[in-house]
Amino acid sequence: MALVEIRDLQMHFPLGGVAGTFARLRGQEQPVVRAVDSVSFDIEARETVGLVGESGCGKSTVARCLVRLVEPTAGSIRYDGTDIARLDAHAMKPLRRDIQMVFQDPTASLNPRLSVRRMVEEALTLHTKLPAKERRELVEELMQEVGLGRDLLDRYPHELSGGQRQRVNIARAIATNPRFVVLDEPTSALDVSLRSRAILLLEKLREQLGLSYLFISHDLATVKYLASRVAVMYLGSIVEMSGTKDLFAKPLHPYSRALLAAVPVPDPDAKRDDFALSGEIPSPIDIAPGCRLRGRCPLAKPVCAERPPLKEVAPGRFVACHLV
Repeated sequence: MALVEIRDLQMHFPLGGVAGTFARLRGQEQPVVRAVDSVSFDIEARETVGLVGESGCGKSTVARCLVRLVEPTAGSIRYDGTDIARLDAHAMKPLRRDIQMVFQDPTASLNPRLSVRRMVEEALTLHTKLPAKERRELVEELMQEVGLGRDLLDRYPHELSGGQRQRVNIARAIATNPRFVVLDEPTSALDVSLRSRAILLLEKLREQLGLSYLFISHDLATVKYLASRVAVMYLGSIVEMSGTKDLFAKPLHPYSRALLAAVPVPDPDAKRDDFALSGEIPSPIDIAPGCRLRGRCPLAKPVCAERPPLKEVAPGRFVACHLV
């Protein structure tokens, strides 16, 4: 049994603002944003699964559903056999220790009024029964584990660099000895040198602590390095899921192919796939029936008017495309 099993996950948000108000005044059904629509995949113990796709495709909403920052509209999220999709705050509290998250913005996710010591120790206070002395000692050990010195413990977020702030976030996430960590673009706010250090740190912690990761990123090179499997998401749905090597060697879904074709290649003489999509990603409010990519896909056929299921086309390779 997988550590995390997501089945038919949906997250729909009622549309607010002027459009929502006008719809209600006309007596129409309030429109919804289909941020996540029937997403299913598994994450094994000690595995890193990458989740990739364009901005606005629903990746971060999936992340927030998995750590129960929001309650999904429908579907199930089984963590170690327990469906957490409908648990209330009281029932979720014992599981918070096992399920942690590192957010994209290392500054916004830290309390500017607390010192580094207090922020990391706060997680231990909430989720463990360690005495104060042992908590302080563990905080110092965690700082060393993420490559930060004890001299930073009494500093505040504004006194740290971006890379240091993200390491504090990572220390806080692993403080409770979790089994599953959601990493939502954890390196996007860092420059190249700090990004590589953070990637190496995350991989070291996974191996040492036996962690499972959902790694969300636009950086396909990082995903290729960290993830053993990759799920490709488009307009709220998974369109392809495969082992990382297979996906990067031969993407099967047109959207996966377009994503990989857009990755810069440093060698000007290297052969490149010039496959590209037309137009922009459509609105998740009024999604047309059929394949969601067909309006942008140069390979679209009449059969694409029907929505393709995500099916296994080879061992471990799942694709939602009629043409594969």
